[in-house]
Amino acid sequence: MRRLPPVLFEDGCSRELVSLIRTILAACKEISFRVGQGALSGVLGSTLDENIQGETQKKLDVLSNQLIKDILLESGYVKAIASEEEDYTVAGNPDAKFIVSFDPLDGSSNTDINSLVGTIFSIMEAPEGSDPADPAIFMQPGKNQIAAGYVLYGPSTTLALSTGKGTRIFTLDKTHGSFLLTENFAKIPEDTQEFAINASNQRHWQPAMKDYIADLLAGSEGPRQKNFNMRWIAAMVGDVHRVLCRGGLFTYPADTKNPEKPYKLRLLYEANPMAMLVEQAGGLAHTGETRILDIEPNDIHQRVAVILGSKNEVETCLTYHK
Repeated sequence: MRRLPPVLFEDGCSRELVSLIRTILAACKEISFRVGQGALSGVLGSTLDENIQGETQKKLDVLSNQLIKDILLESGYVKAIASEEEDYTVAGNPDAKFIVSFDPLDGSSNTDINSLVGTIFSIMEAPEGSDPADPAIFMQPGKNQIAAGYVLYGPSTTLALSTGKGTRIFTLDKTHGSFLLTENFAKIPEDTQEFAINASNQRHWQPAMKDYIADLLAGSEGPRQKNFNMRWIAAMVGDVHRVLCRGGLFTYPADTKNPEKPYKLRLLYEANPMAMLVEQAGGLAHTGETRILDIEPNDIHQRVAVILGSKNEVETCLTYHK
């Protein structure tokens, strides 16, 4: 096993990018400690506030957002940041060349039951000469990402990271505080018998997704002629990590529950970074209509449908959408 920085330098990353990633991970180590303390930390439960998404904020949401926000802006490496917990983008160093989008604590509803949560981040380069206060600098397709990753706070603290040359998995060694390489290149199996979806929304799905899931549930007696298992963690980081480790399909499709918000997951700091990690590991990431990484954003909090995971299974799902 090797420590993080040498692996990144072998990828040809600039020292500035490596330093930025290490800055993000410094905040994640602190979040990992707070999450691990659980009720002892005094940060479980909800606040009385809602974020821009209309979601009630957890105390750990606020804490995690502030930790990452402060350390990034103080580092001098970022021109601007965009966060799930911030109404607008936040300007940083006007001379910096990187912009960072992040979900500070994905799956935060799981904190009170001691289940999986995580931090998701995406790094792009800002257009040359751009205004750090202009949110338009974030309106770039996901294929422009130069790095993406997540840190999963579970029984161990795990980092999945891609800088465009595969997806690597690291584990935090808490004896000396370093992320050590534990899987050099993750490879998602092309076939799977496992899927993850929030089945409670079934009555609101579009016909294509209803038909697809119905055929999976029909098992060996149905048209797919094999049995499938369903898994659902209620934290995208956990479900995608399972896909990276052993394959599967994860989807949060469009639904009609709230006509004004047909999609759940945010493009910039959830769908894009996860799509990069999955595609760099040999999987596919799609909305049902288009490749996620090709979408031109129109808002920092834009939402999209997500279908990602094992290549052959995603392609099969897409045949229903055609």
